[in-house]
Amino acid sequence: MTQLPRTDRRTVLKGAAAGLAATALPASATVPPTSATTALWYRQPADLWTEALPIGNGRLGAMVFGGVARERLQLNEATLWSGGPYDPVNPSARTALPEVRALIAAGRYAEAEKLANAKVMAKPLTQMAYQPLGDLILELTGAGEASEYRRSLDLETATAETQFVLGGTRFRRDVYAASDDDVIVVRLRSDRPFSLSVGMTSPQSGVEVSATGGVLTMTGRNGARTGIAGALRFAARAHVSAGQGRVTAGSDRIEIADARSVTILLTMATSFRRFDDVGGDPEAATLDMLERSRAKGEPRIRRQALAAHRALFDRVKLDLGETPAALRPTDGRVAADRMGDDPALATLYFNYGRYLLIASSRKGGQPANLQGIWNDKVDPPWQSKYTVNINTEMNYWPAEVTGLSECMAPFVAMMRELTITGERTARTMYGARGWVCHHNTDLWRATAPVDGAQWGLWPTGGAWLCTHLWDHYDYGRDLDFLRSVYPIMRGAALFFLDTLQVDPATGGLLTSPSLSPENIHPKGASICAGPAMDNQILRDLFDQVGRAAKLLNTDAAFAAEIAAARARLAPDRIGAAGQLQEWREDWDMAAPEPKHRHVSHLYALFPSDQISPDRTPDLAAAARRSLELRGDESTGWATAWRANLWARLKDGDHAHRILAYLLGPARTYPNLFDSHPPFQIDGNFGGTRAIAEMLMQSRDDELLLLPALPRAWGRGSITGLRARGGLGVDLRWRGGRLDEAVLRPSIAGRRQVRLNDVTATIDLTPGRIVRLRGERLISA
Repeated sequence: MTQLPRTDRRTVLKGAAAGLAATALPASATVPPTSATTALWYRQPADLWTEALPIGNGRLGAMVFGGVARERLQLNEATLWSGGPYDPVNPSARTALPEVRALIAAGRYAEAEKLANAKVMAKPLTQMAYQPLGDLILELTGAGEASEYRRSLDLETATAETQFVLGGTRFRRDVYAASDDDVIVVRLRSDRPFSLSVGMTSPQSGVEVSATGGVLTMTGRNGARTGIAGALRFAARAHVSAGQGRVTAGSDRIEIADARSVTILLTMATSFRRFDDVGGDPEAATLDMLERSRAKGEPRIRRQALAAHRALFDRVKLDLGETPAALRPTDGRVAADRMGDDPALATLYFNYGRYLLIASSRKGGQPANLQGIWNDKVDPPWQSKYTVNINTEMNYWPAEVTGLSECMAPFVAMMRELTITGERTARTMYGARGWVCHHNTDLWRATAPVDGAQWGLWPTGGAWLCTHLWDHYDYGRDLDFLRSVYPIMRGAALFFLDTLQVDPATGGLLTSPSLSPENIHPKGASICAGPAMDNQILRDLFDQVGRAAKLLNTDAAFAAEIAAARARLAPDRIGAAGQLQEWREDWDMAAPEPKHRHVSHLYALFPSDQISPDRTPDLAAAARRSLELRGDESTGWATAWRANLWARLKDGDHAHRILAYLLGPARTYPNLFDSHPPFQIDGNFGGTRAIAEMLMQSRDDELLLLPALPRAWGRGSITGLRARGGLGVDLRWRGGRLDEAVLRPSIAGRRQVRLNDVTATIDLTPGRIVRLRGERLISA
């Protein structure tokens, strides 16, 4: 493998910062070096949305097309969804549920599903949709041939850059999103005077665009959906200033003449305050944000934006080596479909996943939805909602492990709100205490079952979400945080104490009605009782609530009650084909879709750790057999899940083979967005976690080093990974063998460190670095 010389990143970043501060480009300027692992780059503008480059600050997002004479920034604001506050619980659901359960118990599954569709499902049947706000359009005046074109997205500086020569004039355009100032910044510079027109458009209703002085303003309203009227107003404002030029306002656009540089400060807002409050003033909010940003000035905005981004992004550094294949533009690397010859593509994908989470999930914003924060369609696929039977959870799989725990803040905030709406659903739909969320939710935190009983009548979504609250605690071991979220976890468990049904055959407890997410069993329906995934999730939920109660020295009686309920859940079962059963009955081999995208019954292997090769070898072998039967190639997110599962089985070469498919043109767009198809961002986040999972795993106080290292990554290093218990982990290896592991504890305690068959017991002291050398884990 031929190694390429590396450029000192500090030098590149220093040069980039200096270039951004410059007022114009010299005529002799050349394109700076592009890192194969921290930058996406292309030789042509984007024609399709899935070729454009994303920037965001958790609340504001833009897709940058990199046009020449005409540039388009497609804009999103995280709270611009259709509809308004609503409660979709079907009033007939509570009286119909006993009959649905009776039909399931009698084995009349298709009839149960038909009745559930008629009398249990939500009204309206579909939830609200995440929507685009509009476009910012920049048009250069004049014509000419374009040359020396290049566009890129620098992941280290979170900046989309476009360079070209047009009509003999050299241009550079930079776009970035500032989290502290809540603005998107566009900087255009040239080596000769130029003229520019700036406008805005929107697909939304009631849109008005006006220009006054150097400020362009667009206002409008969100759309209705399935009978729920639009309740939001929105506004976008752009302040345009020019260096050495003139700025004038037209009726609906800003005109700039004879400028050498143009700076645009753009912000957006809606009247959304909370899922039940739409009384905000977006016009006043955008005016205030714009005035504060103008007072601060672009250079200071830039410095603070870069510092805020790098404080998160720079925590983790991965090196899997580089080959000459990494010299190609990003779209060429994906199209080549040869990740085995381009290990730096996996590094780029890993870095990109972390970048996307930083850009789409920050404190004060909304959680990353099915498309993160980026969407150009009024009616996007699956409404770009929060699908909580896998996709929302997968979005946050990389957060703790790859040093981005702060990105969990919007997720935690959503959980607090779901308990409010979920309590209402539990009470009115089930007559139960606690709270529940089914397989989808949206901005308005709807929790009733939607879409159809065959997909939506799954009551375990909220329980799965709660496991992320435990993980957030377990990685940092902050008891104050655990205390703050314990009521959420407790409420989820309480719901199941009230709704679990007794299996007359065994005396055990089971969920009913439920389903194994989105899969049809051979009895002509999806609806069933007690699928494997439900039992697995509830084992985790009940265990975690019990552990939390003990740590917080509270709720002993309740902890005992849920421990007793846990003991009555059905264990995982192995079917006649040697597979892990998806349902209580051995139906797997007769199911209509043997290659189904969901592998829900393997939750116990990953993301849970109930099954593992060393602790439960028989169940691990059954999980392996299930994976073999399902196949490696699926939709984007499902492929990413499979890579994680094979990593948990410690088969690094198999995980690498799946990852190579994920990063090829069948499942990755030219801009590295995941292709379901169409675009869903969960595959990006799942793939990022899979790479981390191949290099390090942790469970309770046990740390596994290089558990699934593939032969293709024979030499490399990673710094900044996080293990459970406040432990930072750096690894370096060569020849497929560990060179050194560096442990950086923030919490005192004892850890078991495992490398293949070697185990070392380490006592950790905060601030005291531990170095372990070689395959024998010798303490240095």
